[in-house]
Amino acid sequence: MPLSRLNKEQYEAATSPHSRNLIIASAGTGKTSTIVGRIAHLLQNGVEPSEILLLTFTNKAAAEMVERVASFFGSKTASKIDAGTFHAVSYRWLKKFDSKVVLKQQRELKTLFRSVYEKRNFQNIAAEVPQYGGNYLYDLYSLYQNTELSRDFESWIKHNYPEHELYALIYADVVEEFEGLKKEFGFLNFNDLLIEFRELAKKEKLGYKEVLVDEYQDTNALQGTIIDAINPPSLFCVGDYDQSIYAFNGADINIIGSFTKKYPNAKVFNLSKNYRSTLPILSLANRVIEHNERIYPKKLEVTRTDVSIPPKLLAYDELFDQYHGIAHLISKTDTPHEDIAVIFRNNATADGVEVALRELGIACKRKGGSSFFDAKEVKAVLDLYTLLVNESDMMAFIHLFEYAKGIGSAMAKELYMALKTLGSGSMFYGLYAPDEKIRNPFEKRNVNHQLGLFDDFLELGAVGKFAKLGFDNRFMKNAVLKHPKLTKDGAMFLYEFYLLYKELKGMKQPRTIVRKIAASRLFEHIASTLASKRAQLKDGSIDENLKSEALLKIQRKMVLLEELSKPYSDHERFLNAMILGSNDLTQGEGVNLLSIHASKGLEFKEVYVIDLMDGRFPNRKLMARGGSLDEERRLFYVAVTRAKDILYLSFAKYDKIKKTEFVPSQFLYEASLLPKDEHYRKMVMMQEKNEEKD
Repeated sequence: MPLSRLNKEQYEAATSPHSRNLIIASAGTGKTSTIVGRIAHLLQNGVEPSEILLLTFTNKAAAEMVERVASFFGSKTASKIDAGTFHAVSYRWLKKFDSKVVLKQQRELKTLFRSVYEKRNFQNIAAEVPQYGGNYLYDLYSLYQNTELSRDFESWIKHNYPEHELYALIYADVVEEFEGLKKEFGFLNFNDLLIEFRELAKKEKLGYKEVLVDEYQDTNALQGTIIDAINPPSLFCVGDYDQSIYAFNGADINIIGSFTKKYPNAKVFNLSKNYRSTLPILSLANRVIEHNERIYPKKLEVTRTDVSIPPKLLAYDELFDQYHGIAHLISKTDTPHEDIAVIFRNNATADGVEVALRELGIACKRKGGSSFFDAKEVKAVLDLYTLLVNESDMMAFIHLFEYAKGIGSAMAKELYMALKTLGSGSMFYGLYAPDEKIRNPFEKRNVNHQLGLFDDFLELGAVGKFAKLGFDNRFMKNAVLKHPKLTKDGAMFLYEFYLLYKELKGMKQPRTIVRKIAASRLFEHIASTLASKRAQLKDGSIDENLKSEALLKIQRKMVLLEELSKPYSDHERFLNAMILGSNDLTQGEGVNLLSIHASKGLEFKEVYVIDLMDGRFPNRKLMARGGSLDEERRLFYVAVTRAKDILYLSFAKYDKIKKTEFVPSQFLYEASLLPKDEHYRKMVMMQEKNEEKD
């Protein structure tokens, strides 16, 4: 049984009789075994599996833990445990109470937000700093939702960004209109899932006797209030403050740091035995992380005695020499490529390594940069599919019509609303059977200069300019074509949209629908637009060979998407799997190229942590934007503790393209891999001055 396999520290934590437990589980100390042991203890003591809630950072981690429980108690029992991320659990609960919940990805609602923002005029405000762009303002609003528990958005902007105080009222009004549109169409984003679930938990008895929280150090203020709202009889939180690396996403290290203040009777357990890394690797990691403040005392013990290879520092004269040098080392190693990871702080770093590996014919897979599901062509197909299932999804419509020449997100929203007007609330009725009595489906907007609103409609356009485009008679009569700014290219895109959905009507199988969309003229237009953009040279011309190559890559993605759709026979299950599960899906084989955040929770025999130059890692630009050296140091700690046996740390001295000289990372000095020279002393002095300013 799981408990019999635990060491003394793990066993004491797993069988704790206390109602509030915090387990400090450093890298490689067996936190998963401890959590599984805790679940086993609960089941053996009469707690029903449905009375256990396991909150994890990824759905993959939840599935792995439930699978381990199933190996001892059977899949029937294990499947009744409520396990998943905060978002996944919230979604399931909200679906129980409202089956019409429409979950949208952040990038889709960002487009809706932009369509509201673009109708604001900031020109009348005499401010010394320019206003935030729509995308950045959306990200700020998302951060606000995850971290702020008392102030309204306008007050929050004024407090945190005083130089933008003059814009705060407009920013807040954009948010208010955006929230109104979301409510009107029933849209929820990932933040809304948590907010709605928190309110549900306050009102309803969810029936949990214990809540287990994995990666507790990465919870944010909003997630913390969800735990408070559930208020279970017993709480079991597992984390490591040295691995808190999501501050940019709102994670608050003070949540784990203040656990014993919040719960005065809490019991803190410390898992000290490391089963992953060798003594030289762990010693190096500890030498660096000890420069951070110790929140809870801990001291790690190494249990492995089988191998002891000292970490190796690699110094290269030039940046690209580093990438080629690492690729060459990987080509000579005996370690299987699947058990090798190259870990990077910045995405641009991965590009150089990937090119160098492929030049040597070494396969690699990349995670933490752009994934399959981030590809715009994949998103476009899923948007088209989504509209087939739910025509009320205005966001999918807006996102698609941004591919039409001359149509931005604001105009796309106007076209969508016009079609709904023409169809008495139905976009498709407005497209195929419009009410011919409605001559002007485009509403005038109220002018309000204080909120940045203005009216730019002068008069309706004429449809005669589209007479030679070959539209069928029914489509030509549609009043949506009277939008004054609709160009021939935009009208043709709308017509191709019209033709595609005539073909898709009545189709049931996801695989058939994906194939039909990928073969349509509309998608051909989207693919051509994307391929041209990817093949554009610096002088603005298009390299036709690069365009053909880009189109082939798009085609391959369509084949893969069709493969992913094969197991599904239900529209909603397929789309939900693509939205909720896409972050956990990976593809490819070979050497693992990982951002530090993507490497979290993984382990490899051989690890390369690269580009360890001051400015790059630690990333001084991100530190200046609200990060901290402590956070960068935790990132370094996470990166090096992915290594089990072999660890390489590398840096370059010069970048010949930018003609920039580099200084080694501060962390290399702290790791005792370099003598603390004048460069190091200057870095420390600079850091101390910055801390005094803060």
